[in-house]
Amino acid sequence: MTPVVLVPGLLCSGEIFAYQVPALWPFGPVTVASTLHGAKITEVASAILSDAPPRFALAGFSLGGPIAFEIIRQAPDRVSKLALLDTSARPDSIRQTDARFQRLAQARTHFDAVAMLALTGLVHPLRRNDPRLLQIIRRMARAVGLDAYGRQHRIAISRPDSRPFLSTIRVPTLVLVGDCDPVTPPDHSLEIASAIDRARLKIVRNCGHLSPIERPRQVTQALLRWLRD
Repeated sequence: MTPVVLVPGLLCSGEIFAYQVPALWPFGPVTVASTLHGAKITEVASAILSDAPPRFALAGFSLGGPIAFEIIRQAPDRVSKLALLDTSARPDSIRQTDARFQRLAQARTHFDAVAMLALTGLVHPLRRNDPRLLQIIRRMARAVGLDAYGRQHRIAISRPDSRPFLSTIRVPTLVLVGDCDPVTPPDHSLEIASAIDRARLKIVRNCGHLSPIERPRQVTQALLRWLRD
């Protein structure tokens, strides 16, 4: 049995993995880690490790990717497999950091509107009016809330450049991305997969940034193959 730890992204609750958890459960207990506490990426990774099994497969989505890198930096012997979904190894640019502060300022007075606009803008254009996706996005944003949204942005800002670290990763690694991801486009995933020895790159067609809920069947199949291999 292989315990699995899933790390959600910015403005995402555990519901981002709602379709994957039941499918992964037969391989071992599945934990969705919290990113709602801590103001630095090192603190969040340390808190996740304190609650994680002694050894586990680790999957990080979006902001969960940099957190996964930090988990491996802190405890490389505890991670048996790695999956990186719609993420990047790059640090925040000055432009990205400035945009985060602007969104946070707007969210203090219009959180629901800012959160919905932020998440729906990540979805493939053909699905931005999908009522199922909109309901999930609304529930996740409200579950995270304004205070944790601010902390998550500070976590993102604190993340280091993980590109020099990638070549040290020695566990079986899946790198998955939507072909129309507007935030962490496929070239970011190609950069990661090219630097990690024997990493497998999976590009999900007709998919934006929120691949686990946009294309749940394809993402689940990729994760099942990752666990079986």
